[in-house]
Amino acid sequence: MSDGRHGKVMVFPTPSVMPALLSLLVLDERLRKLRYGTALAIYAAILIMGSLPGARAEIGTVASGIVLHSLAYGVITFLLFTGSLGSARERAVKSVLSVMVMGALDELVQSFLPYRSGAIGDWLVDCNAALITAGLLWAFLPQTARSR
Repeated sequence: MSDGRHGKVMVFPTPSVMPALLSLLVLDERLRKLRYGTALAIYAAILIMGSLPGARAEIGTVASGIVLHSLAYGVITFLLFTGSLGSARERAVKSVLSVMVMGALDELVQSFLPYRSGAIGDWLVDCNAALITAGLLWAFLPQTARSR
C-alpha cells in the first residue's frame, strides 16, 4: 500500500479485527487441543529449566518467585481451562486440580535437587493463581465459550 509520497504505509489491524483474532486464539474449538498441549509444554519447560543449576538465580534477577509462579501457573490454568471440554464449572475444577498437582510435582522435583528446595509457599502461590484465573474465566468468558 502506498500513500503516494513516502512509499509504503504500515497498516495496523483495526479495532474490529482484534476481537476476531482474540476469539480465534482463545475460544476457537479448532485450537482447543493446541491450547491444552501448549499448557503441558510450558509445564515441561518449567520442570526442565527449573532443574538446571543456576537457572532460578538467573531468572530471579528479572522477577520475584511470586510473580514467576503466578504468571506461569496462571497461564497454564488459562490454557487448560480453554483447552478442555465440559461445563465452565467442570473445566474450572479440572484446571485448578491439574495445576495443584503440577505445582506439587514441581516442588517435589525441586526438593530432590541439591541446589534447589521445594517450598509450600510456592505451591500455595501456584494454587492461588489457578483459583483466581479459573474463577475469572468462569465468570467472564462468553457463555458459548464456557460450555463445550
